[in-house]
Amino acid sequence: MPQNRKAGATRAGQTPRSTTRSTGGSTARAGAPGSRSPKHRGYRPDEAPAAGAAATGKKPRWSRDERAERGRAPERGAAARDGRSGDRAAAPTRDGAERTGTGRAVHRPEWRPKSGAARPARAEQPAREARDARPTRDARADRDARLTRDARVVRTQREQREARPSSFYPDRTATPAATDDVVLERLAARAVEAADVEGVTFADLGLGGNITRTLAELGAERPFPIQAATIPDVLAGRDVLGRGRTGSGKTIAFGAPLVERLMENGGGKKRQMGRAPRALILAPTRELALQIDGTVQPIARSVGLFTTQIYGGVPQGRQVGALQRGVDIIIGTPGRIEDLVEQGRLDLSQIEIVVLDEADHMCELGFLEPVQRIIRRTRPKGQRLLFSATLDSGVASLVAEFLADPAVYEVAGEDQRSSTIDHRVLLVEQREKRAVIEQLVAGPGKTLVFARTRAFAEELADQLDDAGIAAVSLHGDLNQARRTRNLDKLTSGRVRVLVATDVAARGIHVDDISLVVQADAPDEYKTYLHRSGRTGRAGKPGTVVTLITRPRARRFGELLERAEIEAETTAVRAGDRLLDELAAL
Repeated sequence: MPQNRKAGATRAGQTPRSTTRSTGGSTARAGAPGSRSPKHRGYRPDEAPAAGAAATGKKPRWSRDERAERGRAPERGAAARDGRSGDRAAAPTRDGAERTGTGRAVHRPEWRPKSGAARPARAEQPAREARDARPTRDARADRDARLTRDARVVRTQREQREARPSSFYPDRTATPAATDDVVLERLAARAVEAADVEGVTFADLGLGGNITRTLAELGAERPFPIQAATIPDVLAGRDVLGRGRTGSGKTIAFGAPLVERLMENGGGKKRQMGRAPRALILAPTRELALQIDGTVQPIARSVGLFTTQIYGGVPQGRQVGALQRGVDIIIGTPGRIEDLVEQGRLDLSQIEIVVLDEADHMCELGFLEPVQRIIRRTRPKGQRLLFSATLDSGVASLVAEFLADPAVYEVAGEDQRSSTIDHRVLLVEQREKRAVIEQLVAGPGKTLVFARTRAFAEELADQLDDAGIAAVSLHGDLNQARRTRNLDKLTSGRVRVLVATDVAARGIHVDDISLVVQADAPDEYKTYLHRSGRTGRAGKPGTVVTLITRPRARRFGELLERAEIEAETTAVRAGDRLLDELAAL
């Protein structure tokens, strides 16, 4: 309703308002006429409320005629006003919709009568159907039929499932597959004994003077059996498979002849910027890649070649920068190498020699397909070298696809009788395991403790540090910088104990580790061999102690049989003298 701003206007039959009124003998100012809010559309400050409104406190509403007189509403015909008492005719609108006399749209046009139409009599409406006239059915018979139909559908679905050739639904009578590790068939190899290489030097094997001098500086004055057996064939360009226990010198066995091969035919003079690499060494872990680079890099630098490491877990900017400057040898892990190849930052088309270190472990970690894709990008007739401590038929697919008539070598007599490692098994109570570990690592020598989980490794390192034993951890949750820093602390002697997961089981070379403690026994015999290989390297003595509980004794004994290891089993308690004796070794 529009506002009424006409001053002095009064309704017909009303008297002007009074400014005061008497209530109970007191004089009070009359309330504001009309709406109480000046912003209201019906606010009329110049009019007094009607008599009824004064009594009730409400303002009177304008009638239709009053709105028409004040120009606030269109004048309506007499017929429309006179028809208010009867049936209201529906006025047509612009859009054709019918509206009632109040201007509102018809809500239910299907039953609201039009003008002049009479409501039908009640007798004319259709009568409801009698309840007795409805059709009836036998509820029990219908239920039985429905159950029979459902059972038939279920039986049909079961028959279809049983006839399905898919193995998604296993047979209940089938025997579950064994979860224990198995000893795969070893590849046929030519055995090399230490007596066969007695008196042989690296120069006799065909290595140059700069390389032999660098090897002497690294402490390798004479070749080990695996080195003496494989270096001549690598220099001759043959594909080689070498199997030797951890610490037998496999890195020099492929690193030194690889550098010598790249120097052939003036290879050392190709030093232009941005040159593509010519040799690739693949490793399963970042730590092993760094260890390999620590041995190969000084050998390559001695003849003017350059190496770089490519692995994940760190920004790739520095690695890409080294590739743009030009390198000769790449040492890295399959994941980051394949990423750079897909980005177009790494060209493998000029790779002449590919080395797979710990090839069987890469297959176990699921790197078989990435390794295959990487090798297929190299030169088709290139040289392939595979080395590992446990080389078996697990790498048969790689051998069959990429190696042509390979020479397979292994070091004869690498058994427990010729080894310098003492193996011990200690039966402990689970509640005393931490106290036993603390007593074992209290000795003066360097100790490497293996744990199954990252959380236990970190917790155990903190416990030893709180007990006054300098210890650090090494596991996958640490970034690469911290992993390298913790490993350097053990190498330099700033700490004496390193608590690690199996990330350090392969390829981690730390001098003078006298004791390896397996806080959690391994589940595979290969893992046991690689863990124990962290000590007793290069003919030095070492001790491997495995802590197990009595329920695991039988299963661990079977694991030792697969590893061809004989170990003395002793039950100990925290504080026993035997633990102090093992710690002092």
